[in-house]
Amino acid sequence: MNTIRLSSKGQVVLPAALRAARAWSPGTEFELLETAEGVLLKPLASRSPFAPTRLQDVFGMARHEGPALSVEDMHAAVQAEAARRR
Repeated sequence: MNTIRLSSKGQVVLPAALRAARAWSPGTEFELLETAEGVLLKPLASRSPFAPTRLQDVFGMARHEGPALSVEDMHAAVQAEAARRR
């Protein structure tokens, strides 16, 4: 168990090992939740410049032109591309 102390400025320092394990860098923002046992620091989701994507929004975007391929044909195509890249 780690023990930390509240400073006179109302600040606490999270141990370096904990910050590293969670990949929390300076500037990470947290939501502060009051619980029956104390407080919970919950990191806010990373702010991506992209909107969240749902499967139904992108399903079928990589269309295949031409006749349907069998599993064997797809396997052969993957093998041929792998051989070409070696």
